[in-house]
Amino acid sequence: MAFDHQSFLKSLTQRPGIYQMLDGEGQVLYVGKAKNLKNRVSSYFRNTGLTVKTAALVKRIISIDVTVTETETEALILEHNLIKQYRPPFNILMRDDKSYPYIFLSDKDRWPRLSFHRGPKKAKGTYFGPFPSVHAVRESMGFLQKTFKVRQCEDVFFKNRSRPCLQYQIKRCTAPCVEFVTPDDYATDVNLTRLYLDGKADKILQKLEEEMDAAAIELKFEKAAEHRDQIAALRQVQAQQMIEKGSGTIDIVAGAVSNGQACVHMLYVRQGRILGSRSYYPKTPLAEEVSELLEEFVPQLYLDGGGRPDLPKEILVNAQFEGAQVLTDALSQRIGRNIEIRDNVRGFRAKWLELAQRTAEQNLAGKLASKQTLQQRFESLRDTLGLDSTPERLECFDISHSSGEAVVASCVVFDNNSGALKSDYRRFNIENITGGDDYAAMEQAIRRRYTRLMKGEGKLPDILLIDGGKGQIGVAKSVLSDLGVVGVMTIGVAKGTTRKPGMETLILADQNNKVVARPQQAALHLIQQIRDEAHRFAITGHKARRDKKRRISSLEGIPGVGPTRRRDLLKHFGGVGEVKKASVADLMKVDNINKKVAEAIYGALYND
Repeated sequence: MAFDHQSFLKSLTQRPGIYQMLDGEGQVLYVGKAKNLKNRVSSYFRNTGLTVKTAALVKRIISIDVTVTETETEALILEHNLIKQYRPPFNILMRDDKSYPYIFLSDKDRWPRLSFHRGPKKAKGTYFGPFPSVHAVRESMGFLQKTFKVRQCEDVFFKNRSRPCLQYQIKRCTAPCVEFVTPDDYATDVNLTRLYLDGKADKILQKLEEEMDAAAIELKFEKAAEHRDQIAALRQVQAQQMIEKGSGTIDIVAGAVSNGQACVHMLYVRQGRILGSRSYYPKTPLAEEVSELLEEFVPQLYLDGGGRPDLPKEILVNAQFEGAQVLTDALSQRIGRNIEIRDNVRGFRAKWLELAQRTAEQNLAGKLASKQTLQQRFESLRDTLGLDSTPERLECFDISHSSGEAVVASCVVFDNNSGALKSDYRRFNIENITGGDDYAAMEQAIRRRYTRLMKGEGKLPDILLIDGGKGQIGVAKSVLSDLGVVGVMTIGVAKGTTRKPGMETLILADQNNKVVARPQQAALHLIQQIRDEAHRFAITGHKARRDKKRRISSLEGIPGVGPTRRRDLLKHFGGVGEVKKASVADLMKVDNINKKVAEAIYGALYND
């Protein structure tokens, strides 16, 4: 069975992450990292330019798993760990097996030391990292040494000093070796260093940015460049690394459910390092919530086949589920130690759980977009509606607004070959209607859309889906009749009495509003997918329109008032609210505002 790369790439995210290419037996062929997953993975499936080795790899691919990360740095470190774990045949295997560097703070000592560290974490203190390059760590340590002056010398050297060394003379150390600094002052420097390394020093970063700007204004470009480099180095140190953190032995289990399909993504953390990841696609015909999915999946995962020998100390899940306590009791009895199942976590554990959940949602989207699943759903819709042939193109409309403000209608398009056709999506800014009148909004959107289609600006759909009941489809049917549109089947998707997903009914406008109370599951899942996409697209447009409107100043659009006069007005009065309170005479007191302009401002704001 060949890998359907076109459907997979269509739904693939553009965020950073790693990808694992698998063969027919589920063995990892290759692990790679990407700043943009979609662009990187797409490069393997271009028609020309592949090397012989890459072409051989692509021929063996049956599936691809991805793990989404926050940054490219995290992707790099996770790739390193997975290559060491799986030793894929198409990856270059490093023989020296070096680990990534850390910054170590010996904060258990009376006079803590800041140092570069690589290897096992045996010393007592705090480790910050890992970091992808030695150069970044050394640059950052140099900056911290100049800024906070925490010692970086070896303990043997430190304990045998009778006078300060050169570092004190060049103002890179406060000479704690001869107690030229008090313990309290030194502790303050240590705490500031820790804040930097924990990424909590925004105020000092702001000060550096201000100094950089000031130096640039004074034409001291070398000084400005120095501050720029300090900021860049510091931000690299501050970056939260969650691929390796702490020292826990944890499994992270995150589920996602959508349109009758499910994905569970797992991350395996051992001694604080993510050493592996895997996605499962269990068949869960009854699960509608993530909690229900986990309730069925997690016990089978850990109890099936006599249990696993490497059970973790913690299992993190992205939703509470019944039976979690019973499962922990059973596992604890089996292995002779306690195991916790937790869903409410903070810090880097929450970051891990978020990473797993985001990846589960991404992989599930890829599954839903596969041609095989899509074709089955379109055929199920054909059978549910009793059609002679499988529909090829569907459209769905939805309306979004906030109490009648910034009304936006969406139109999304799906076909039976590619699924979502985003290039054919359209949004409509609804104007000149009574706020909150969804019927009028729907009428305007459908009329504008199908007027264009009748002029040949696009293809007519086989089925028009309306998220609503008889009132909404009555509006749609009336508009299509006015425009002379024929051959488009109009269907209303009405929520059941409980308004829960899976309880929808279909209203067939072309068959005297015949009600289909129990559509086939696959057909209903297709309709839910399209409706949810229309809802998402409408909300996105509404929020953008609303936010844009609220960002626009009341002073914009007034004749004769450009950016300079707006700035002068705001500077003189202190804000738009005070400008609105001003009289024409008050407005004329502002530089460059004459009587004519003042009257124009007053009239515009008064009418507003």
